[in-house]
Amino acid sequence: MALQRAALTDGSFMVQQDADLYPSAITTDMSPLKRSDDTKPAENGKECVTTVLKGLETIAPLVSSVEETPEPISTEVQGTIPSWINGNFLRNGPGKFEFGNSHYNHWFDGMAMLHQFKIENCKVTYMSRFLHSDAYKKNSERDRIVMSEFGTLAMPDPCKNFFQRFLSRFQMMQPTDNASVSFVKYKGDYYVSTETNFIHKVNPENLETLEKVDWSKFIAVNGATAHPHYDPDGTSYNMGNSYGSKGALYNIIIVPPEKTDAKETLQGAKVLCSIVPANKSHPSYYHSFAMSENYVVFIEQPIKMDLLKIVTCKLRGKALNEGIYWDPNQETVFHLVHKRTGEVSSVKYHTKAMSTFHQINAFEEDGLLMLDLCCSDDGKNINNFLIQNLRKAGDALDEVYNTTSRAFPRRFVLPLNVTSETPTDQNLNTRPSSTATCVKTSKDKVFCHHEDLHGDDLHEYGGLEFPQINYGRCNTQPYRYFYGCGFRHLVGDSLLKMDLKDKTFKVWHQEGFYPSEPVFVPSPDAAEEDDGVILSVVLTPSQDKGTFLLVLNAKTFEELGRANVPVNMPYGFHGTFNASA
Repeated sequence: MALQRAALTDGSFMVQQDADLYPSAITTDMSPLKRSDDTKPAENGKECVTTVLKGLETIAPLVSSVEETPEPISTEVQGTIPSWINGNFLRNGPGKFEFGNSHYNHWFDGMAMLHQFKIENCKVTYMSRFLHSDAYKKNSERDRIVMSEFGTLAMPDPCKNFFQRFLSRFQMMQPTDNASVSFVKYKGDYYVSTETNFIHKVNPENLETLEKVDWSKFIAVNGATAHPHYDPDGTSYNMGNSYGSKGALYNIIIVPPEKTDAKETLQGAKVLCSIVPANKSHPSYYHSFAMSENYVVFIEQPIKMDLLKIVTCKLRGKALNEGIYWDPNQETVFHLVHKRTGEVSSVKYHTKAMSTFHQINAFEEDGLLMLDLCCSDDGKNINNFLIQNLRKAGDALDEVYNTTSRAFPRRFVLPLNVTSETPTDQNLNTRPSSTATCVKTSKDKVFCHHEDLHGDDLHEYGGLEFPQINYGRCNTQPYRYFYGCGFRHLVGDSLLKMDLKDKTFKVWHQEGFYPSEPVFVPSPDAAEEDDGVILSVVLTPSQDKGTFLLVLNAKTFEELGRANVPVNMPYGFHGTFNASA
């Protein structure tokens, strides 16, 4: 593979790959981009730069229905796929956005499509299947949307008479089993998950839907996140809400690492502890949580759920997402729960209103807990991802993007040993290299200001989301690198490697192509944290069947190879690599 090393005007270097092999694909160390800025004063006295973009390319084909590919097909490999990569790269996301004449409203509503890239002996095959959930089967049978989703309320059966249709509005909305968010692992088995009480066991070898599993049959929760965490022994931690006559509770869940019977699913799961919301009838929405070696960290953010609106949404003819709102007047609260004892810390760590969907990592050192996450100062984005917004073009698309807040990586430092003797009104962060602050303001309250884990140059790439680390080696431990997507569009349009040592980053970008969440795969006998590869599925809206699986050297961020897939795919959410035994 031919490489050229060229000096840029700022003294950094750009690695340009052979244009004949990989047209327009570049790996660069923070190369400068041309931008148009709106500059706003920030609370800390710095200027907050928001990049305003114009002339965005329409991405409508990336949020359109596609056909499944139920049998493996070959791909065309360019460059080299390292011979040591053997296993299945699994991806999940919405793949069907209408049934008959009825259409979904929100990106999260589309029917789950499971994707598999089987990598073996430097070759790659691809297959995909729709998850055979009850939602998918019932909708398919009637050729219309009959089960409500996050942003779409199913209409009453037109075959029923007026009185029957009227009465149907008084029935409780059934939670969906359309598990379109991620692949997760419990007791060695793979499941696909959304955020309701239903998950589906699947076969990673052929993507067959095996078994529908209901969390509420094992523990008293009404749902669980699609982002569990894992201890080295395989113990899984998750979070889920429960709703009763006295309001909502946030619950920390533990699932044991092993089965006692081959047919087991979630047997042995238990609620480690419950946390009472600040407002029981308006609990916070959360997509994930953080975990260090000894603590689960729950982030109670000002994205709120109006339970009365949600319970009555069918009666009012509104979708569930209409009951979720952003309250910028509420502070964000970090709750610490000890993983071994289930004890909830009486000390609460507060910060200003912010929203987060994905955490990067958390670790403990010198009596402090470092909490790294991607967050935004605005929590209204969840309702920006309507399908009609994602399919816009021209000025209308630019407006949607430029009014959508971007997420950036930040670190909060939480002091663990706060007692009655701890002084107030002084910074408890003793790390000399950190600009984060944490100040005890009252008996059980510490107020925290974050430290940016990036320089101003990250604004040029639209911030960072879909963060990933070398999980097996670095989860709950001090670490140096994390990876993510840059967002100069409503979906990721670049891949980023962030270096916490000096807050610099490397970029992979190819104009007109949109990479998915990067997944790190360590190389055999890896000596260093970034010894391995990055896998990402790259899509383009401007070429028919222009999809490819991208393989980057995780250390240099140079492209090693790609496997061109002769099918169209929609832009998905999350994935994982299942190494062959």
